[in-house]
Amino acid sequence: MITMPIAIAAETVPARTKPSNYPEPFASRMAGREKRPLGDLFGLTHFGVNLTRLAPHAMSALRHAHSLQDEFIYILEGHPTLHTDEGYKTLSPGMCAGFKAGSGNGHRLINETPHDVLYLEMGDRTPGDAASYPDDDLQAVLLQGQWRFTHKDGAPYP
Repeated sequence: MITMPIAIAAETVPARTKPSNYPEPFASRMAGREKRPLGDLFGLTHFGVNLTRLAPHAMSALRHAHSLQDEFIYILEGHPTLHTDEGYKTLSPGMCAGFKAGSGNGHRLINETPHDVLYLEMGDRTPGDAASYPDDDLQAVLLQGQWRFTHKDGAPYP
């Protein structure tokens, strides 16, 4: 039986060793993003929680929208720029944003400052979720807990 911790300092949780699940040429665009999977540490299976740090000029993800997954972010440190279909908005510590599943509103954070950004991101793990990427030739489907990426015409990435 695996023993889960009761509580832990979030910044002591090891960062993911693989910076991105995206195929190239997209994965390398995630340089400067560090995710610490907090929910996994406690064995959470219905939703995920990450403590994410963005170095200066890094971004959280490609701008995307989920079909079935709700997402929520809470800014702890720094002033990232939220990029959505509505445009750009500078966020500050204590601000939060939510993205309803199926809304089609593409979103991401960009750190356009010389200082790190630290935030919590939460999302559910609904099987069969899909993600669309309005600015890139990419689409994804969550199958058996793994993201499968293809071009928008359905052709696989190498």
